[in-house]
Order: sequence, then C-alpha cells, then structure tokens
Amino acid sequence: MIHGLKGESLDLILHSPGGSIEAAEAFVAYMRTKFSDIRVIIPQAAMSAATMIACSANAIVMGKHSSIGPIDPQFVLQTQLGRQMVPAQSIIDQFDLAKKESQDPKKLGAWMPILSQYGPALLVQCDNALKLSRQLVESWVFQYMFGGKNLEKAKRISGHLADHKNFKAHGRHIGLDPARMRTRTFIQLKAR
Repeated sequence: MIHGLKGESLDLILHSPGGSIEAAEAFVAYMRTKFSDIRVIIPQAAMSAATMIACSANAIVMGKHSSIGPIDPQFVLQTQLGRQMVPAQSIIDQFDLAKKESQDPKKLGAWMPILSQYGPALLVQCDNALKLSRQLVESWVFQYMFGGKNLEKAKRISGHLADHKNFKAHGRHIGLDPARMRTRTFIQLKAR
C-alpha cells in the first residue's frame, strides 16, 4: 500500500481488532524505516496489537466514537471446556492463587485438575509476553510520541495499557476521553 509514496510523513488509517505482538512489532519496524512522522487515525477501533501499533505513532487522532483497547497478551488454550482465549496475567494470577491455596492439603485436590491442563513453560511464556508487550509500547511511546523525553510517563502508559487488572477484559473499548484520563497525560491523543 505504501509503494511509491514519497516524503517523511504518513497518515495511517487504523481499524483492526488486533493480532499478534510479533506481527505488530514487524509492521512498526518496517513502517519506521519508511517514515519518520506517522500519524495514526482511528476511525472506529484499534484494539490489542492495533493499539500497540497506534502507540508507535507520533500522534494518534481519535473521534468521540473511536476507541483503543488494552494490550494485555492473550493465549489460546485448549481446556476441558474447549479452546479459550486467556489473558497471560490471569494465568499467572491463577498459579499464584493455586500456590497459596495448595498449602492447605484439603484444597490441593481441587487445584490438580485445573493446573494439569496447562503445559510446561506456560508461566514463562506468559511472563515473556507481558514483558514484551510493555517494552514495545514503552519504547515506541518514548521514542516516537514523546521524542525521547519522559521515559517515566512512557512506562506508566505502557504499564497501564498492559495491566489486565485495570480493564478486567481484553475486549474493553477505551474511548477518547477515557484514553486521555486513563493514560494520564497521553497528550498526543487528539479529537477529530
């Protein structure tokens, strides 16, 4: 779509339910080799990995009906109830709760069938996915949106957007005003 475009600036219209962190990272890396000034325009919704892509822009333009979403990584797990999308943070929280409650031998039996459905290395994968999501957004907001200034603010924004406990559901829509308030000083959000 960008073949033959000249200039350093790009207006990217972004409407997507999201996708993989790795695909978002590759897309941003490529776009940033072509353009030094990117403005993301969200006509309706840029969720999950699309929110991450939006955070790699120099500015985000949203209307009153537009929304971004949490960037907390999700895992597709095959459970006894079928395939489910499960937040990485919820998996880690459930293991922490299981460790605590399993100290009581009476509760250990209840946890065994739940924990047995998870494969090896899942906790490490969850932790890595959470770190990657935060690190990418933090880096992009700091470098592109904030021009290499205010790393602490970039950390707050990425941490907030990646924290499943803030939103309780991965599909929550964060409109223009809540995005401004929740990201506390995400000043580059502009109303259309």
